[in-house]
Amino acid sequence: MPADTKTQRGARVVLIPPPLYYVAGIAAGMAVNALVAFPVGGRPVTVAVGAVIAALGLALAFTGVAAVIRHRTTIVPHHQVAVLLTEGVYRLSRNPMYTGLATAYVGMALVFGSWWPLVLFPLVVLVVRALVIRPEEEYLAQRFGRDYADYAARVRRWL
Repeated sequence: MPADTKTQRGARVVLIPPPLYYVAGIAAGMAVNALVAFPVGGRPVTVAVGAVIAALGLALAFTGVAAVIRHRTTIVPHHQVAVLLTEGVYRLSRNPMYTGLATAYVGMALVFGSWWPLVLFPLVVLVVRALVIRPEEEYLAQRFGRDYADYAARVRRWL
């Protein structure tokens, strides 16, 4: 079964919530680590640094969520958005929620003390880009036209 399908309005329905791609990457990395240990860093320092990185990532993601809620639109990928967010954290990144989750992923890999999730990280980012971000960008381009094209030209996808 594909990870997404089309709705009547043409936007893709993302059947797997985007945060689960990041969770799956960490889980897969730790499963591999259980078979073939690939430790990273000295435990206390690595855990502390990882926790700070994860917290910063989650703060960025939740700042994006708060902006969506404040503007009374939706974080659900296949629901119709009410407005194009271009201010606040959305001036820095077109995808602050996914950027924050990616940052938190890196931090959690350090907290868990394994290189394996970091080895899988590029694959996780590519999957999120292909299955979530690309369809969202196509939808936003169709929904907001020139306004989205101008926004995409001046604001980076990540950071």
